[in-house]
Amino acid sequence: MENLAVLQERAMRIRKNIVRMVTAARSGHPGGSLSAVEIVETIYFTQMNVDESNVDDVLRDKFVLSKGHASPVLYATLAEKGFIKEEDLITFRKLGSPLQGHPSMKLVRGVDMSTGSLGQGISAAVGMALANKAHDVPYRVYTLLGDGECQEGQVWEAAMAAAHYHLDNLLAVVDYNGLQIDGNITEVMNPLPFDEKFKAFGWHVISVENGNDFEALYQACEEAKQIKGKPTVILAKTVKGKGISFMENQANWHGVAPSEEECAKALAELEGGNA
Repeated sequence: MENLAVLQERAMRIRKNIVRMVTAARSGHPGGSLSAVEIVETIYFTQMNVDESNVDDVLRDKFVLSKGHASPVLYATLAEKGFIKEEDLITFRKLGSPLQGHPSMKLVRGVDMSTGSLGQGISAAVGMALANKAHDVPYRVYTLLGDGECQEGQVWEAAMAAAHYHLDNLLAVVDYNGLQIDGNITEVMNPLPFDEKFKAFGWHVISVENGNDFEALYQACEEAKQIKGKPTVILAKTVKGKGISFMENQANWHGVAPSEEECAKALAELEGGNA
């Protein structure tokens, strides 16, 4: 695994860019972007074989952001990989910018699938993994789902297909922060228990109690590589709005942009090492 201090420093930069992007756009989804920082960074910087030399190559590992509204975390991570200019992040959701509210593979270098409609991302990831199996190539497919997204029936159709075709080259991660736009996931439409459901659908299940912990996520990803004959899901318990005290565990920050004053406060917190 990459040096922990390097990962943590990068996570702070990603979080700062998420806040800046959403504030400048005056719209977006900060809560679920902030909760997923360590997940996306772990995948891109410790697991995937993607860099400047092969980003445009179809023969490499792929990542699908199934919870497409959390595009700020993907864009900020791609900027850290060098696929997006950091100065362009501030154009997020602006007219004419390629950095749309939901990521487009036609507009942004390094985006492997256009997503937005919940449930469709994991379905596309299953198709990619199946294609890799059919062509006998060793590349893995990673996908990130929201816990509220798992209320979608299409998620479970995809889960059934992944197990049926023994897609051990597929790793799904559920960003289990417990909140969605209308409140607690169990009160809106209870999708629990995730572990028993995925097991019943034929998946190997790994539960990570602290989904914002790099070492725990890395070990879970490494375990997934050893599983043969079935797909793996990591249930990562995260904190909505992670790193910013007034956003943490608050459902109302699901899709609301900070004011300029709130942005300055958030950036100061992150700079102070409270993330």
